[in-house]
Amino acid sequence: MKALRLVLIGDGESPHLLKWARALAPQVELWAASSRGFLPDFEAVLPAARRYAMNTDPAHAGGNVALLKQLPALAEWLARVDADWLHAHYLTSHGTLAWMARRGWRLRARIAGSAWGSDILVTPEQSWPYRWLTRKVLKACSVCTSDSQHMTARMKDLGAGEVMTFPFGLEAMPKPPARKQPWLFFANRGLEPIYRPERVIDTFAAIARQQPEAQLVIANDGSLRAALEAQARALGADLAERIQFVGRLDAKRQAEQYARARWYLSLPQSDSVAVSVLEAMAHGCVPVLSDLPANHELLPEPGRGLILDPENEAAREALPGRLLALDTAAAAAANRDWVARHGLFAPAVQRFLTRLKELSAP
Repeated sequence: MKALRLVLIGDGESPHLLKWARALAPQVELWAASSRGFLPDFEAVLPAARRYAMNTDPAHAGGNVALLKQLPALAEWLARVDADWLHAHYLTSHGTLAWMARRGWRLRARIAGSAWGSDILVTPEQSWPYRWLTRKVLKACSVCTSDSQHMTARMKDLGAGEVMTFPFGLEAMPKPPARKQPWLFFANRGLEPIYRPERVIDTFAAIARQQPEAQLVIANDGSLRAALEAQARALGADLAERIQFVGRLDAKRQAEQYARARWYLSLPQSDSVAVSVLEAMAHGCVPVLSDLPANHELLPEPGRGLILDPENEAAREALPGRLLALDTAAAAAANRDWVARHGLFAPAVQRFLTRLKELSAP
């Protein structure tokens, strides 16, 4: 049977899109269009002749007029590719491009849409035009993917048809960590308002005041970094010197941080099942997560981590006692087992491709 011709449409500078490309490339005739450029690692996955870079700088908050201006050139490229499927990642930007290109240029390709989180959980709530647009894109998709049951339900409410639910999981399980630092905390979500990194520092400070050995490593970068560094300094020299900002890390250095840390802090105001949380759990970290529906899906039973309202000062102050009550060795083992059973990417992608082939059959 002839291989499906599939075009990924997304942010080629995202490691998550690269992961999709690595999983799909051996099984389809893969092409890719990026709103930005492409990570260097795409060179080993996809030849330059099958890549199209729009070289814009889209913002998650919307208003990406420069990206929409790329539509005619993108659509003409897609018409030449003549794909079976356009696989759009992040629906309110790249999904919009796929929908408009297919409609305006009468492409034969069907659309598969992968929601990433805020495109469904945040953007449609900002205004009725965004809600209208999200509905249009979802209804244009023959099949969608979602990484949590909570987000799937929201997509259905917005008019989606078929939705396959699976996390953007790990490509492989890491080795069990050799040794953990008992009071080392790691955080690596973006330093942007939606991820509430200021609450990560507040939460750590509440712990560190009671645990002299506590240390926090903050990876990643973003618009709030300078303010966060100032927040850490304002805690006083004793606490500030126990908080380390290390910037963006490559996969190897990030894995080293996961392996060392006993605890993982992720406290966003909106989220689905985050890949970074799955990575932390696979490395045997005990997660401390914000009180969101998708996080309850990750920790459905007690003892594998903690759910916290980071806006509640009393809850933050009570956290050290809750941490001491956990059996961290048992939690780490249970989290690794959960990810091995539910959080690996390859089996999910195989189910997704099987469904695309079924939908493509005459």
